[in-house]
Formats: sequence, structure tokens, C-alpha cells
Amino acid sequence: MEELVVDLEQRSVTGKAVKQLRQDGRTPAVIHDHGKPSIVVMGSQIDLAKAYRQAGKHHPVQLNVAGKRYTALIKAVDIDPKKRRLRHIVFNAVTANEKVTAQIPVHIRFEEGNEATPAERSGLIVLHQLDTVEVEATATNLPDALEFDGEKLVEVGDHATVADLIVPAGVTVKTEAGQSLATVFEPSALQAANESAGGTVEEEAKTEEASGAESTEGEQKAEEAKSEDKKET
Repeated sequence: MEELVVDLEQRSVTGKAVKQLRQDGRTPAVIHDHGKPSIVVMGSQIDLAKAYRQAGKHHPVQLNVAGKRYTALIKAVDIDPKKRRLRHIVFNAVTANEKVTAQIPVHIRFEEGNEATPAERSGLIVLHQLDTVEVEATATNLPDALEFDGEKLVEVGDHATVADLIVPAGVTVKTEAGQSLATVFEPSALQAANESAGGTVEEEAKTEEASGAESTEGEQKAEEAKSEDKKET
């Protein structure tokens, strides 16, 4: 991914007064910088929303603030549930050699010319159970995504795990290696199980592996986002 650069301005407006900023097309934000006093900033709603769409929480963003540049990762965001508009964003400044952890998207890879696994091409169903995995790397080495070989999913019961991910040098996957990424099911068997369980089997199969530590981390991040929004907005 190309370098993402966002111009920000320092702001003095806090509390309920930030409502006017949003009406004027500005989004309040804050930069945390290794225990130093937080830098309270704002930027264009359009530019910040674009940066979040492209960077997520795993790609570094270059922030220009009053002539100074920060390399940062997006730590938390608050999005208006009705308008689907970015209301607040929290950045964590990082250094070039500092190792960070991030949730990286997981993608399935096919052989050239294929758009589905061998299992799906023969009428079976592949359920994906993890959308992201946690990795550790320097900010500049964080991958935009990690892939696994979908061609190995052929018959009922075949599955891919975190250990099957293709991981570049300098990146360490922290998610348990045995967690399933995708599993092959027989459609009729899956449908029968869904009907007998009131339609919950498929959803449980998707989320079973990701519950535990993944859900705990998600709750922590949600609380962080709420906390930051209360303090800064």
C-alpha cells in the first residue's frame, strides 16, 4: 500500500463544542505519543475517513501537525451508528524500530484462474472462522493482509489453520497456530444441523474459534474507544 499522509491541525475545542467542528466538516482526534502529553488535533472528515478505510488498524499513517510529522497507527475510532460518519479517532505514534501488535485481515488465495476452492467448485460449503489474526512486527513491516492456500480445501472436514498462513519475514503471528481459518462442510449436513439447532450452527461454526481471547480484546478496544471519545469530545 502506498504511503498515507494526513494533514491535521491542533485544536483547543473540546467537550460539547466539538459538535460544531463536525458540522463544519472537521473530525476531532488525539495522538498518543509514548507517554508524552497527548496531542489534541482535528482534520478533514473526508481525509480521515479515507485514511481509516485504507489503513484500518494495521497500516501506518503519516500525520503532519504544525510542521511536525508523526508515524502512527489508528488505535480506536468512534463512528456515528446512524450516519455512519467518523466522529472521533485515536492515533498511537510509533517509531521506526518499535514492535507493535495489530489485527491483520486474513484472505484466501486461489490458483490463477480460480475464484473458489476445490470444495466449493464441487458443491461443498467453506465456512470462514477467522477474519483477522494478531501479529507483531515493526510498523513499517506490518502486512496489509495474510493469505492461506485455498486449494487445500477439497473434501468435507478439510480445514486451514493459522499455521497455514503465509507469513513474511519480520512478522510474528500471535494468534494460536491451531485455530481454524476455514472448514469444509457438506451442505445437506450443515442445513440439517442448522434446522435442528434453530439456525445457529453455521454462525457458531464461524465464531467458535474466534471467541475466547479475540472477543475479550474486542471488548477492551470498544471500551477504549468510548473512553477516549468521552474525554476528547
